[in-house]
Amino acid sequence: MNRTGEEPPIEDVRAAADILADLAAGMGTVLRGKDAFVRDFLACAAAGGHLLVEDLPGLGKTTAAKTFAALLSRGPDSPALFRRLQCTPDLLPYDVTGVDVFDPDARAFVFHPGPVFSNVLLADELNRTPPKVQSALLEAMAEGQVTTSEGTRPLPEFFFVVATQNPVETEGTYPLPAAQLDRFLMRTSLGYPGRDAEVSILRDDPSSTVLAGLAPRRSVEDLVFVRRTARSVWADPALLESVADLAAVTRSHPGILLGASPRAALGLLAAARARALQDGRGFLVAQDVVDLAAPVLAHRIRARDPGFDADRWLREEAAARTDPLPRV
Repeated sequence: MNRTGEEPPIEDVRAAADILADLAAGMGTVLRGKDAFVRDFLACAAAGGHLLVEDLPGLGKTTAAKTFAALLSRGPDSPALFRRLQCTPDLLPYDVTGVDVFDPDARAFVFHPGPVFSNVLLADELNRTPPKVQSALLEAMAEGQVTTSEGTRPLPEFFFVVATQNPVETEGTYPLPAAQLDRFLMRTSLGYPGRDAEVSILRDDPSSTVLAGLAPRRSVEDLVFVRRTARSVWADPALLESVADLAAVTRSHPGILLGASPRAALGLLAAARARALQDGRGFLVAQDVVDLAAPVLAHRIRARDPGFDADRWLREEAAARTDPLPRV
């Protein structure tokens, strides 16, 4: 993290911006008319976090994760490791993390890695699996490792979880606890497509045709580079104070039962730094914080009134607390 008051080298900023723009263009060939979603998706990946996509069936949640993974490689002719975990009530924790199996020939236990040992993990309908399985992801998401009976095993350096859930259908689901929600840097949704985008989807069916032919555009090492560069994006002390004040007001508001943690404030700062890179800047502006306050914080706070619009309130509070600061 940049504590020197200096921006990262301009060549690094430009290279990172080019990587993110290239991936955005690739995702846009499949996810028609969803530029804002793609922008948030890539900001989350660039910030080193994990993404919760909450939306109705059939809008492209799974397609988004598959498209992103298809655009990445681990090297020449070596696609990124992509695993899909279809969450069901009968899953067990070792179905996620892996398990030690006794090999009678070797007379020893051999570890069989689970789907978390990947670059991009799609946890589809995460809220359909019970809490003990949800909790199996906590260590992996927070620390990039898995602890088994044989010790701690590191995950790939670039590890990104995209989890989905349906916000309407509640029968047979297990609401994600606060500790699990806090492991997701951002929560977002796609929403229905506009008319022109839907006509384009009907004409081309991109999830069946374009996605199948996608070739990798960037490597996972490129995204590791983007993450390192993002951590060095400079933040004015006044913006740091604004982020701290925004987190603090979520803890004192009478309508909020559970406020944002320091980890949430750090997450907002990380996401804002990634957004700055997307715009080709090595420094933060107030609009970075305003744009990402709701995606980063809304799912982490719990209101007393179910009708409380956390997204709108956070946007307004973030704008008010950064008002004197530059947005250009």
